[in-house]
Amino acid sequence: MKRCVIFGGAEMADDALIRRSLRPDDFILCCDSGLRHAERLGLQPSLVVGDFDSHAKPDSGDVIVLPREKDDTDTVFAAREAVRRGFDDFLLIGVTGRRFDHTFGNISLLLWLHQLGKRARILDDYSEMEIVSRDPVEIDGRYPYFSLLNISGTARGITIRGAKYPLENAEIRSDYQYGISNEVLPGQTATVSVREGSLLLVRVFAG
Repeated sequence: MKRCVIFGGAEMADDALIRRSLRPDDFILCCDSGLRHAERLGLQPSLVVGDFDSHAKPDSGDVIVLPREKDDTDTVFAAREAVRRGFDDFLLIGVTGRRFDHTFGNISLLLWLHQLGKRARILDDYSEMEIVSRDPVEIDGRYPYFSLLNISGTARGITIRGAKYPLENAEIRSDYQYGISNEVLPGQTATVSVREGSLLLVRVFAG
């Protein structure tokens, strides 16, 4: 399955991590100053979108120029355009950072893509994030910590196995986030599933 990698303009310093996460056939979609990441890594964007308030508009290639006053951010527009083009697998890089409002909006994109039946992850210098619901998701021992956060309503029937703090048929509400900083048991692979609703799974690279 060909994947769409969306580069946003937020800072990300770990170029080695980015390179390890990319595939040769990725469709590279840059949002405005997300072009900086592609330029630094020597990547040729497949598509560039943005209002170009933070980076010069490219002189060539596939470019969509957006108005500066709009409802969708450049990243949201990029995700919508990629869905329109038929992509089912997404990796978002450089979309979490100093602007909490943009960060939260981009994390919400994971929920939107999940509800469309798409696979999507966010990668930054410290963690990777995805939505977990009915289908069990694994967390292996490469990650010192993982957290489950509710960003939408109430999640019920939560099961965590193979972790320091297991759960069975539990509930996490968005007003009480007690699923932070769990740990995979030594030599095991943790699994997480949710019977009703969904949770944001954050795999943390370092403590």
